[in-house]
Amino acid sequence: MWRLIVLLALLVSSCTQADIPATQNANSPADSGNKEEIAMKLRSDAFMDGSLIPVKYTCQGDDMNPALKWDGAPEGTKSFALIVDDPDAPMGTWIHWLVKGIPSNAREIKEDSVPGIEVGNSFGSEPYGGPCPPSGTHRYFFKLYALDVEMLDADNSDDFYIEAEKHKIAEAFLMGRYKKS
Repeated sequence: MWRLIVLLALLVSSCTQADIPATQNANSPADSGNKEEIAMKLRSDAFMDGSLIPVKYTCQGDDMNPALKWDGAPEGTKSFALIVDDPDAPMGTWIHWLVKGIPSNAREIKEDSVPGIEVGNSFGSEPYGGPCPPSGTHRYFFKLYALDVEMLDADNSDDFYIEAEKHKIAEAFLMGRYKKS
């Protein structure tokens, strides 16, 4: 038995780092040899990642979208798509905003603006619907996708999620929290 243990230990110790596949974070760039890449990053001047979203951008305020900015879009980006959703909703993920066809040269979405074509959300409309949790503090994810197509073939939320995943070449996330007062 001890010989088997020694043999297994020798086998495991003979593996090199090159034998073990690298895992990759959704925001980390792929290894591209000598070319250094920057991961796409999404931010807002209205709130920091993980912090509280100001009332102005919620159902208790002006119910307008916050300004968003990004950099690090990969070469080959033909457009961007944006999903804003709340995974903490009592009946499953609540979709607050879906936008497709954001131009490839865009690097920001201005406050209270429509940067592309809106698709229906969980409110049964197309415009941005701000955070409005029925109870407790919820997390709101702003997800920006760099895409390999100029326009997603998606006219409803189910197709939007599928098509965005299918055509993404990079993604970036920003999360804010909100609780009604």
